[in-house]
Amino acid sequence: MLSQPCPSSSSFCGAASSPRSSRPEVPAQPGPPRPRCAGLAEGGSGQPRSPPGARRGLGSPDWPPTLAECCPALGPSWGSSSSSSAPPISSGSGVGSPLVMDPNSICRKTKRLAGKQAELCQLEPEIVQEVAKGTKLGVRECQYQFRFRRWNCTSHSKYFGKILQQDIRETAFVYAITAAGVSHAITQACSMGELLQCGCELTRSRAPPSPTAGPGTEGTAWEWGGCGDDVQFGYEKSQQFMDAKSKKGKNDIRALIDLHNNEAGRLAVRSYMRTECKCHGLSGSCTLRTCWRKMPHFREVGDRLLERFNGAFKVMGGNDGKTLIPVGDNIKPPDKQDLIYSADSPDFCSANRKTGSLGTRGRVCNSTAMDTSGCDLLCCGRGHRDETVVLEENCLCRFHWCCVVQCRKCSVRQELSLCI
Repeated sequence: MLSQPCPSSSSFCGAASSPRSSRPEVPAQPGPPRPRCAGLAEGGSGQPRSPPGARRGLGSPDWPPTLAECCPALGPSWGSSSSSSAPPISSGSGVGSPLVMDPNSICRKTKRLAGKQAELCQLEPEIVQEVAKGTKLGVRECQYQFRFRRWNCTSHSKYFGKILQQDIRETAFVYAITAAGVSHAITQACSMGELLQCGCELTRSRAPPSPTAGPGTEGTAWEWGGCGDDVQFGYEKSQQFMDAKSKKGKNDIRALIDLHNNEAGRLAVRSYMRTECKCHGLSGSCTLRTCWRKMPHFREVGDRLLERFNGAFKVMGGNDGKTLIPVGDNIKPPDKQDLIYSADSPDFCSANRKTGSLGTRGRVCNSTAMDTSGCDLLCCGRGHRDETVVLEENCLCRFHWCCVVQCRKCSVRQELSLCI
């Protein structure tokens, strides 16, 4: 079971992102100056935003920090070859806590930021907070989609970082799902009114919605209304932040692959918008329809990207260093929504720190299934053992006025199959 994500402060880098209060403002008492990002750990929100002229690091020659730098749990680097290590956040090999990406850490590293990432951090820190939420959303979805596979998107930092340093199929999925998560989270925040930079989708120039199937809808007047999701804004901000590092090395094959997979993830959100409508009229009639566009549920995005993962294309660099060519004869080139990779994945059967494999020893498997969750495939032919465990569950719950639910603890025996 996934644990709840760690809460992040409501403001960082001197900008508050919490809703405005109706209480009168109290003038701040004079005192000694503090560093611009001081007090972030306490979640303070009273620091003024730094003036644009005071920005530092925009011209720094250092490469822009990656998501792994902002999130120690992502490992030594988000796809780089750095050898530095980070403390793990989970010692288990199963589906553990979602990776913690602290938006405060991003702002504290502004000296190493450059270009668009620095602008987002210093001018729009609330966007960076949504980037952090989107990354955790993507990793949780990755853990769900891979829960029955040999590599289960473990959040163990040392092993996860090694996965991201390779150009394998699993890395392609991680890049795509996190880019999709960032786009989804930012768009959702716009629709919820949590960001000042955006809001509901503008629909004045949009074509009329297609007729809804059902009796009584033919010839019904319609209008765009409600609050449609401004997916284009989330798409652009995700592109601005997630692609910053890879765009500096566009002639590098790895950078081209990362950019392609990031785009595939964002398109899995933007290309599958759905139209929702509500009927208005007397006695349940549909005299007028109000319609708006909504994003797909993120579980649908994960399912769609998993299908692309299963049919991912292996590619190699072209002679010009700027193109990618599919490996194999008579294979159509991948489109923008396909996932691509350049190296074969390890089997993930045995623990190996070099490849980022934790192995499958001790993993729970299904002794009767014939798919990837079955003991034959998950245990790599080593066999499995049956074990009986006693678990405690809430039972006989009752609601007491008002407003408490009281439950008893019941012991439940469960038969598990574990890989040897």
